Amino acid sequence: MALLLREAIGDSLRRTRVSQSRTLREVSNSASVSLGYLSEVERGRKEASSELLAAICDALAVPLAEVLFDVSESMADASGRTASVAQRTDRDAAAETAAAARIGGDTRIVIPAPTTRALAAA
Repeated sequence: MALLLREAIGDSLRRTRVSQSRTLREVSNSASVSLGYLSEVERGRKEASSELLAAICDALAVPLAEVLFDVSESMADASGRTASVAQRTDRDAAAETAAAARIGGDTRIVIPAPTTRALAAA
């Protein structure tokens, strides 16, 4: 059975909360979300709106982009893909650089955009 987006989001939020040694009650109070609803989101039973996700991420002091990156990796792993988003981005940048070098006559410098992982580490 395929991993659902709401389940992957819930797993990521729960792992983040537990890694901070915080309770559901603490995070629900900080995010102004009911304890029961936050529990349902973490268990993948409820779809969280973008506003709710932003509030939970603020309460956890973690960027929403980091949670979404974690979710994308989890879903890629669940689907059996081996190349991560960062690996594909690096491979695409290398291909663009090689293509630019083959273009006759003019010199182009291709600077690949930073990966999400690189941005999260900064």
